[in-house]
Amino acid sequence: MYRTILTFAALMLAALHGPASAKPPLVLAAASLQESLTAAGDAWAARRHERPVLSFAASSALARQIDAGVPADLFVSADEAWMDDVARKGLVRAGTRVSFLGNRLVLVAPAGRGGGQATGPGTIRRGFPLARALGATGRLAMADPDAVPAGKYGRAALTALGVWPSVARRVARAESVRAALALVARGEAPYGIVYATDARAEKGVRVVGVFPANSHPPITYPVALLKGGSAAGEAFRRFLISPAGRAIFRRHGFLTR
Repeated sequence: MYRTILTFAALMLAALHGPASAKPPLVLAAASLQESLTAAGDAWAARRHERPVLSFAASSALARQIDAGVPADLFVSADEAWMDDVARKGLVRAGTRVSFLGNRLVLVAPAGRGGGQATGPGTIRRGFPLARALGATGRLAMADPDAVPAGKYGRAALTALGVWPSVARRVARAESVRAALALVARGEAPYGIVYATDARAEKGVRVVGVFPANSHPPITYPVALLKGGSAAGEAFRRFLISPAGRAIFRRHGFLTR
Protein backbone atom coordinates (compact mmCIF):
# COMPACT_ATOMS: atom_id res chain seq x y z
CA MET A 1 0.00 0.00 0.00
CA TYR A 2 2.86 2.40 0.90
CA ARG A 3 4.51 1.71 -2.44
CA THR A 4 1.23 2.37 -4.24
CA ILE A 5 0.84 5.72 -2.48
CA LEU A 6 4.38 6.71 -3.46
CA THR A 7 3.72 5.70 -7.07
CA PHE A 8 0.57 7.79 -7.12
CA ALA A 9 2.40 10.82 -5.69
CA ALA A 10 5.24 10.47 -8.18
CA LEU A 11 2.85 10.26 -11.11
CA MET A 12 0.95 13.33 -9.96
CA LEU A 13 4.20 15.30 -9.62
CA ALA A 14 5.24 14.21 -13.08
CA ALA A 15 1.96 15.53 -14.42
CA LEU A 16 2.50 18.92 -12.80
CA HIS A 17 6.00 19.52 -14.11
CA GLY A 18 7.42 19.65 -17.60
CA PRO A 19 5.74 20.45 -20.89
CA ALA A 20 2.84 18.14 -21.76
CA SER A 21 4.07 17.79 -25.33
CA ALA A 22 7.33 16.24 -24.09
CA LYS A 23 5.72 13.58 -21.94
CA PRO A 24 5.93 9.96 -23.14
CA PRO A 25 2.78 7.87 -22.77
CA LEU A 26 2.12 6.59 -19.27
CA VAL A 27 0.90 2.98 -19.05
CA LEU A 28 -0.67 1.56 -15.90
CA ALA A 29 -0.38 -2.22 -16.14
CA ALA A 30 -1.07 -5.35 -14.11
CA ALA A 31 1.93 -6.57 -12.11
CA SER A 32 2.06 -9.86 -14.03
CA LEU A 33 3.03 -7.96 -17.20
CA GLN A 34 6.36 -6.61 -15.96
CA GLU A 35 8.77 -8.51 -18.20
CA SER A 36 6.53 -8.78 -21.26
CA LEU A 37 5.34 -5.17 -21.34
CA THR A 38 8.87 -3.91 -20.69
CA ALA A 39 9.99 -5.92 -23.73
CA ALA A 40 7.13 -4.41 -25.74
CA GLY A 41 8.19 -0.94 -24.62
CA ASP A 42 11.76 -1.67 -25.70
CA ALA A 43 10.55 -2.87 -29.10
CA TRP A 44 8.45 0.27 -29.51
CA ALA A 45 11.39 2.51 -28.60
CA ALA A 46 13.57 0.60 -31.07
CA ARG A 47 11.16 1.78 -33.75
CA ARG A 48 12.16 5.36 -32.85
CA HIS A 49 9.10 6.16 -30.79
CA GLU A 50 9.10 7.78 -27.37
CA ARG A 51 9.68 5.05 -24.78
CA PRO A 52 6.51 4.63 -22.70
CA VAL A 53 6.61 5.03 -18.93
CA LEU A 54 5.38 1.79 -17.35
CA SER A 55 3.89 1.60 -13.86
CA PHE A 56 3.05 -1.87 -12.49
CA ALA A 57 0.79 -2.81 -9.60
CA ALA A 58 -2.30 -4.87 -8.87
CA SER A 59 -5.12 -4.05 -11.30
CA SER A 60 -7.31 -3.08 -8.33
CA ALA A 61 -4.76 -0.52 -7.12
CA LEU A 62 -4.31 0.90 -10.62
CA ALA A 63 -8.06 1.27 -11.14
CA ARG A 64 -8.26 3.26 -7.91
CA GLN A 65 -5.39 5.48 -9.07
CA ILE A 66 -7.21 6.18 -12.34
CA ASP A 67 -10.37 7.00 -10.41
CA ALA A 68 -8.32 9.37 -8.24
CA GLY A 69 -7.11 11.29 -11.29
CA VAL A 70 -3.72 9.91 -12.29
CA PRO A 71 -3.16 11.35 -15.79
CA ALA A 72 -2.33 8.05 -17.51
CA ASP A 73 -2.74 7.16 -21.18
CA LEU A 74 -3.33 3.41 -21.10
CA PHE A 75 -4.68 0.86 -18.62
CA VAL A 76 -3.92 -2.86 -18.98
CA SER A 77 -5.91 -4.90 -16.46
CA ALA A 78 -5.52 -8.57 -15.52
CA ASP A 79 -9.28 -9.02 -15.55
CA GLU A 80 -12.38 -7.57 -17.12
CA ALA A 81 -13.97 -6.50 -13.83
CA TRP A 82 -11.50 -3.70 -13.03
CA MET A 83 -11.63 -2.43 -16.61
CA ASP A 84 -15.43 -2.48 -16.29
CA ASP A 85 -15.11 -0.43 -13.10
CA VAL A 86 -13.04 2.24 -14.84
CA ALA A 87 -15.32 2.24 -17.90
CA ARG A 88 -18.47 2.68 -15.80
CA LYS A 89 -16.98 5.91 -14.47
CA GLY A 90 -16.52 7.27 -17.97
CA LEU A 91 -12.73 7.06 -17.83
CA VAL A 92 -12.16 4.84 -20.88
CA ARG A 93 -12.07 6.21 -24.45
CA ALA A 94 -14.93 4.60 -26.37
CA GLY A 95 -13.96 2.02 -28.98
CA THR A 96 -10.42 1.41 -27.68
CA ARG A 97 -10.97 -1.50 -25.29
CA VAL A 98 -9.56 -4.82 -26.54
CA SER A 99 -9.08 -8.07 -24.62
CA PHE A 100 -5.89 -9.35 -26.19
CA LEU A 101 -4.12 -11.71 -23.76
CA GLY A 102 -4.82 -14.79 -21.69
CA ASN A 103 -2.98 -16.73 -18.99
CA ARG A 104 -3.03 -19.92 -16.92
CA LEU A 105 -3.26 -20.36 -13.15
CA VAL A 106 -0.65 -22.54 -11.44
CA LEU A 107 0.37 -23.76 -8.00
CA VAL A 108 4.03 -23.09 -7.17
CA ALA A 109 6.48 -24.13 -4.45
CA PRO A 110 10.00 -22.88 -3.64
CA ALA A 111 12.47 -24.13 -6.24
CA GLY A 112 14.90 -25.42 -3.64
CA ARG A 113 12.33 -27.52 -1.87
CA GLY A 114 12.62 -31.30 -2.09
CA GLY A 115 10.65 -32.79 -4.95
CA GLY A 116 9.02 -35.64 -3.03
CA GLN A 117 5.43 -35.70 -4.21
CA ALA A 118 4.32 -37.99 -1.38
CA THR A 119 3.95 -34.98 0.89
CA GLY A 120 2.83 -32.59 -1.85
CA PRO A 121 -0.71 -31.82 -2.97
CA GLY A 122 -0.55 -34.13 -5.99
CA THR A 123 -2.61 -33.57 -9.11
CA ILE A 124 -4.87 -30.54 -8.95
CA ARG A 125 -8.37 -31.96 -9.07
CA ARG A 126 -11.54 -31.88 -7.01
CA GLY A 127 -10.76 -32.34 -3.31
CA PHE A 128 -6.96 -32.42 -3.74
CA PRO A 129 -5.24 -32.28 -0.29
CA LEU A 130 -3.83 -28.75 -0.38
CA ALA A 131 -4.46 -28.05 3.31
CA ARG A 132 -2.56 -31.19 4.30
CA ALA A 133 0.31 -30.26 1.98
CA LEU A 134 0.64 -26.89 3.74
CA GLY A 135 1.56 -28.72 6.94
CA ALA A 136 0.75 -27.61 10.45
CA THR A 137 1.79 -23.97 10.08
CA GLY A 138 2.31 -23.31 6.38
CA ARG A 139 0.29 -20.66 4.56
CA LEU A 140 -0.90 -20.39 0.98
CA ALA A 141 0.42 -17.26 -0.75
CA MET A 142 -2.18 -15.53 -2.92
CA ALA A 143 -2.91 -12.07 -4.18
CA ASP A 144 -5.78 -10.62 -2.15
CA PRO A 145 -8.78 -12.73 -3.24
CA ASP A 146 -11.20 -9.92 -2.37
CA ALA A 147 -9.75 -7.47 -4.88
CA VAL A 148 -6.75 -8.56 -6.96
CA PRO A 149 -7.52 -10.54 -10.15
CA ALA A 150 -5.04 -13.38 -9.53
CA GLY A 151 -6.46 -13.87 -6.05
CA LYS A 152 -10.03 -13.80 -7.34
CA TYR A 153 -9.22 -16.38 -9.99
CA GLY A 154 -7.45 -18.51 -7.36
CA ARG A 155 -10.35 -18.44 -4.92
CA ALA A 156 -12.78 -19.29 -7.72
CA ALA A 157 -10.66 -22.30 -8.69
CA LEU A 158 -10.29 -23.58 -5.13
CA THR A 159 -14.01 -23.09 -4.55
CA ALA A 160 -14.92 -25.01 -7.70
CA LEU A 161 -12.61 -27.83 -6.64
CA GLY A 162 -14.10 -27.96 -3.13
CA VAL A 163 -10.84 -26.97 -1.45
CA TRP A 164 -11.41 -23.32 -0.45
CA PRO A 165 -13.09 -23.99 2.96
CA SER A 166 -10.05 -25.97 4.10
CA VAL A 167 -7.50 -23.25 3.26
CA ALA A 168 -9.43 -19.96 3.48
CA ARG A 169 -8.06 -19.14 6.94
CA ARG A 170 -4.53 -20.06 5.95
CA VAL A 171 -4.10 -17.64 3.06
CA ALA A 172 -1.22 -15.16 3.16
CA ARG A 173 -2.88 -12.26 1.34
CA ALA A 174 -0.47 -10.24 -0.80
CA GLU A 175 -1.00 -6.84 -2.44
CA SER A 176 -0.30 -8.24 -5.93
CA VAL A 177 0.43 -11.52 -7.66
CA ARG A 178 4.14 -10.63 -7.75
CA ALA A 179 4.12 -10.09 -3.98
CA ALA A 180 2.57 -13.55 -3.56
CA LEU A 181 5.21 -14.98 -5.89
CA ALA A 182 7.96 -13.40 -3.78
CA LEU A 183 6.64 -15.03 -0.60
CA VAL A 184 7.08 -18.44 -2.18
CA ALA A 185 10.43 -17.64 -3.80
CA ARG A 186 11.80 -16.55 -0.40
CA GLY A 187 10.51 -19.72 1.24
CA GLU A 188 8.08 -17.80 3.46
CA ALA A 189 5.16 -19.82 2.12
CA PRO A 190 5.33 -23.49 1.03
CA TYR A 191 2.85 -22.97 -1.79
CA GLY A 192 1.32 -20.12 -3.76
CA ILE A 193 -1.14 -19.51 -6.57
CA VAL A 194 0.13 -17.32 -9.39
CA TYR A 195 -0.08 -17.04 -13.15
CA ALA A 196 1.99 -19.38 -15.31
CA THR A 197 3.88 -16.38 -16.70
CA ASP A 198 4.87 -15.28 -13.19
CA ALA A 199 6.28 -18.72 -12.41
CA ARG A 200 8.20 -18.63 -15.66
CA ALA A 201 9.77 -15.28 -14.75
CA GLU A 202 10.90 -16.34 -11.24
CA LYS A 203 13.73 -18.89 -10.91
CA GLY A 204 13.03 -19.19 -7.19
CA VAL A 205 9.84 -21.19 -7.70
CA ARG A 206 8.74 -24.35 -9.48
CA VAL A 207 5.33 -25.26 -10.82
CA VAL A 208 3.76 -28.22 -9.01
CA GLY A 209 0.37 -28.13 -10.71
CA VAL A 210 -1.80 -26.35 -13.25
CA PHE A 211 -5.41 -25.50 -12.38
CA PRO A 212 -8.00 -26.83 -14.83
CA ALA A 213 -9.13 -24.02 -17.13
CA ASN A 214 -12.78 -24.78 -16.32
CA SER A 215 -12.23 -24.30 -12.58
CA HIS A 216 -12.12 -20.49 -12.84
CA PRO A 217 -13.34 -17.71 -15.15
CA PRO A 218 -11.20 -17.18 -18.26
CA ILE A 219 -8.10 -15.14 -17.47
CA THR A 220 -8.17 -12.19 -19.85
CA TYR A 221 -6.22 -8.94 -20.11
CA PRO A 222 -8.03 -5.95 -21.63
CA VAL A 223 -6.19 -2.80 -22.71
CA ALA A 224 -7.84 0.57 -23.30
CA LEU A 225 -6.94 4.18 -23.93
CA LEU A 226 -8.04 6.30 -21.00
CA LYS A 227 -10.02 9.50 -21.19
CA GLY A 228 -7.55 12.24 -22.01
CA GLY A 229 -5.04 9.71 -23.36
CA SER A 230 -2.57 11.03 -25.90
CA ALA A 231 -2.03 10.18 -29.55
CA ALA A 232 1.25 8.57 -28.51
CA GLY A 233 -0.63 6.40 -26.04
CA GLU A 234 -3.08 5.32 -28.73
CA ALA A 235 -0.23 4.48 -31.09
CA PHE A 236 1.39 2.28 -28.45
CA ARG A 237 -1.97 0.59 -27.73
CA ARG A 238 -2.29 -0.28 -31.41
CA PHE A 239 1.21 -1.72 -31.37
CA LEU A 240 0.42 -3.90 -28.35
CA ILE A 241 -2.58 -5.50 -30.06
CA SER A 242 -0.84 -5.84 -33.43
CA PRO A 243 0.64 -9.18 -34.57
CA ALA A 244 4.12 -7.89 -33.69
CA GLY A 245 3.01 -6.85 -30.21
CA ARG A 246 1.14 -10.07 -29.49
CA ALA A 247 4.20 -12.07 -30.57
CA ILE A 248 6.22 -10.42 -27.79
CA PHE A 249 3.68 -11.53 -25.19
CA ARG A 250 3.60 -15.07 -26.58
CA ARG A 251 7.37 -15.27 -26.14
CA HIS A 252 6.82 -14.55 -22.45
CA GLY A 253 4.28 -17.34 -22.10
CA PHE A 254 0.99 -15.46 -22.51
CA LEU A 255 -1.88 -16.76 -24.56
CA THR A 256 -3.00 -14.34 -27.28
CA ARG A 257 -6.57 -13.76 -28.33
